[in-house]
Amino acid sequence: MTPEEQLQILTAGTAKVLSEKELLEKLRDSAKTARPLRIKLGVDPTAPDIHLGHTVALEKLRQFQLLGHQAVLLIGDFTATIGDPSGRSVTRPPLTRDEVLHNASTYTEQAFKILDREKTEIVYNGDWFRKMSYEDILRLNARVTLQQMLQREDFRTRIEAGQEIRLHELQYPVMQGWDSVEIRADVEIGGTDQLFNILVGRDLQKEEGQPQQVVMVVPLLEGLDGVKKMSKSYGNYVGVSDAPQDMFGKLMSVSDTLMARYYQLLLGESLDPAAHPMDAKKSLAEKITARYHGPEAGTAARADWDTRFSKKDLAAADLPELPVSGLPAELNVLTLTAHGFTAAFGLEKSNGELRKQFIVPGSVQLNGEKLTDANAPVTVAAGDVLKLSKKHAVRFV
Repeated sequence: MTPEEQLQILTAGTAKVLSEKELLEKLRDSAKTARPLRIKLGVDPTAPDIHLGHTVALEKLRQFQLLGHQAVLLIGDFTATIGDPSGRSVTRPPLTRDEVLHNASTYTEQAFKILDREKTEIVYNGDWFRKMSYEDILRLNARVTLQQMLQREDFRTRIEAGQEIRLHELQYPVMQGWDSVEIRADVEIGGTDQLFNILVGRDLQKEEGQPQQVVMVVPLLEGLDGVKKMSKSYGNYVGVSDAPQDMFGKLMSVSDTLMARYYQLLLGESLDPAAHPMDAKKSLAEKITARYHGPEAGTAARADWDTRFSKKDLAAADLPELPVSGLPAELNVLTLTAHGFTAAFGLEKSNGELRKQFIVPGSVQLNGEKLTDANAPVTVAAGDVLKLSKKHAVRFV
């Protein structure tokens, strides 16, 4: 592809690129010299698993990789022990290096469901930070000012709210910026919350006499609730390692208004405006499931969904099974619903949530009959099918 064609692909779906002109110049130089650009994506493995929100930046890195550029996945084995303050209202809890390295092993395995393992350069920032003396750290700190650090919106917000900021948190942007110097990055990818940190990298590269990296930030993906960013702590996430049926089912709960965004950020595709919303959603769920589990799994998950919900044929579906003997003694619609969620899916829900979100709206059905009275007594026999929600159903044995 020409540099201009590459630019069009690479900037699609981004939130900000500083600047497109610089990126085009780098792409043109790369074409002339046959030197691939070095594209940096830094990750702090603070958890062992990644969700679809994490994959937005990984997918952008993969686009560079497919166009022949060098993907550099930086594992923050040192910075993760400090904790990135970006977007945080409180100080992150510290992690040990052993915890970070354990998380990194599973994190990278899941990342390679997106990236080409053989063409990805993996580096650890502990390789240079652990060699630095205290004098080296002081010299590095002398390159930035406190005023610069306090320009960060999250720091200002915490100060205005009377919340503490630990001094080690001020180090994080400097360290992330120095990573770019060590890597000699041509482009750094990150979420919108990383803009400040990536700009620090540009400043440090300039001081070191290096060409400055292009800043490319991608949107933070909204979770299944359509409001907050996708996060395990908010319970609105789809995990890359989720089972195919679970992944497909979760994606079917995405709102129609959010679908176009998921198509663009997770698949790099545009939503067909002429497609029926239900068909488009099934196609989205199938493609993403196939992306992480293979085409056969995507097809099977869609067929299972159709069997369970589109065809309303739960009796023939492969469902989790619960023994009748394990049911509560005082059985009514509320206790039955609570038992189904907890015993089959490990989901603890309050009585108020069960009534308001599942029972009263008619989501809870026993053999196709809606159970809308939470206090009504109910009898269950082997072979009965209890539908709890659009994504959850069980069979009693």
